[in-house]
Amino acid sequence: MRWSRVSCLLLATVIVACGRPGIREAETRMSGKSIEDVLTVHNDSLMAIPGVVGTAIGRCDGAPCIRVFMRDTASARRAQLAERLDGYVLRVEVTGAFHAR
Repeated sequence: MRWSRVSCLLLATVIVACGRPGIREAETRMSGKSIEDVLTVHNDSLMAIPGVVGTAIGRCDGAPCIRVFMRDTASARRAQLAERLDGYVLRVEVTGAFHAR
């Protein structure tokens, strides 16, 4: 009788755990907006920060993220951007200036 209770408890735990969204999935749905919508809303304010030369949607550790490209490390340090924007990871990369060819 004892094994049946333990087995049922174990089976119930597995079923509940499989039905729950993963951590990354929950993080990407945190804001209720798509990452494209979040970037559209915030792109102008990000581009207005001194030293920012571009923005994009990318992948960080396997999950969608917002990338902000900076002209130099001094600009990146001064910008002091948050680690998240409406629930999405925000990563800063120093790329230098972009030039049209």
